[in-house]
Amino acid sequence: MPRLRSFRNSWALAANPIPVISDYLDQFGDTIGLHLGGVRPTLLTRDPGLIQHILQKNHRNYPKSEMSHGVARYLGHGLLTSEGSYWLQQRRLIQPGFHRQRLAALTELMLDVIEECLGPVAAAAQAQGGSVEVPVHELMTTTAFRIIARSVFSTSMTEAELQRMAQLLTDIQAFYVRTLRQPYLRPWLGVSGQYRHHDALSAEMRRLIMSYIQRRKAEGGAGKDDLLQMLLDARYEDTGEPMTDEQVLDEAAILLVAGHETSANALSWLWYLLAQHPEEAARMRAETQPVLGPRRPTFAELPALPYSLQVVQETLRLYPPAWIVDRQAAEDDEYNGLPLPKGTLISAYLYGVHHLARLWPEPEAFRPARFSKEQQREQPPYAYLPFGGGPRLCIGNQFALTEMQLVLLEVLRRFEVEWVEQPPVQMRPLITLRPRAEIRLRFRLR
Repeated sequence: MPRLRSFRNSWALAANPIPVISDYLDQFGDTIGLHLGGVRPTLLTRDPGLIQHILQKNHRNYPKSEMSHGVARYLGHGLLTSEGSYWLQQRRLIQPGFHRQRLAALTELMLDVIEECLGPVAAAAQAQGGSVEVPVHELMTTTAFRIIARSVFSTSMTEAELQRMAQLLTDIQAFYVRTLRQPYLRPWLGVSGQYRHHDALSAEMRRLIMSYIQRRKAEGGAGKDDLLQMLLDARYEDTGEPMTDEQVLDEAAILLVAGHETSANALSWLWYLLAQHPEEAARMRAETQPVLGPRRPTFAELPALPYSLQVVQETLRLYPPAWIVDRQAAEDDEYNGLPLPKGTLISAYLYGVHHLARLWPEPEAFRPARFSKEQQREQPPYAYLPFGGGPRLCIGNQFALTEMQLVLLEVLRRFEVEWVEQPPVQMRPLITLRPRAEIRLRFRLR
């Protein structure tokens, strides 16, 4: 694509990239070259085969690019931002924290947090004649953050800390994405003190997390069985040494950020979709009633409720939290005759893959039945990537799916969720795919 056109569209791309990117690919094909922000040469693709090539089949040649590594400036060198042998070492060390047995143990914790967060909504509905209008993204962000905070630290952050952390993450993320999409602004951002300001926000966030780590070490960790204790107790196989405090901080920060941001956004989109498709909520209840009746689920019962998981999976197809990922060729390579020289930046447009008509009939329609066992068997490889793919598949994918399924079941056990007339809800694609404005829905007591 002509560089001038890329530059001309850079403001539109920065403001709302998904329509611009989708339009480019619809016009020019599933893999195109463009200049990001009119400056950085980039190969943009929604070809599942090429994405599988870089994420799985030849993944060693495609580390994350400096665009991803830039996040480390704010979040540290945890699993999300590290590379190579250090990443592999950390992955092996942390993987046991997400095994099925630990998830089963965390289910009751998740359900308790969900109950805590829904209690005030039910009380407000009771006081207002049986229903209340709810800011859904705010509610889901609070719920997801409390779940991950308690899963990591065994205790919730205070309400003030919770709100401050959410604000810090939003501000840092919005700024970092701006530096990527409008690289020509970087000199001005430096002169105007914006980098210093956001470094200070990052430092504040890290101090807050470190205070929890130091408190735990001072207490000794007796009787604690959370993810923080797992990080503190883990030992490297070759040396028998624990992680340093700084390493624990980096990993805890990544768990907190990735563990709430993706789930909160996905759950917000889930309610946006279900409020407009009450027939899907009714189908879910018909499945749930014979299994659970009026009580909350156990971890062991979740596999007996496949349609609720399908609702989550279809939401993640339509609104994948990680909507684009990037890799950079370490050495010369090629894919199906397409040369991929050393240094090539490749942006895998996961949102585009999830909305391709040749992979997903009527791709914009909300159809959880697509994820029945029979239909899933027919999905081509790498047609569905809500958690990425290959060796760097998100370590918390089962944690997130369990959490979302539980929130879905518990909300629908208590409430009918109804659509409220409001301006069109638009996407805000930062590092993750957020709603641009609050989504307001009516929760009616059942």
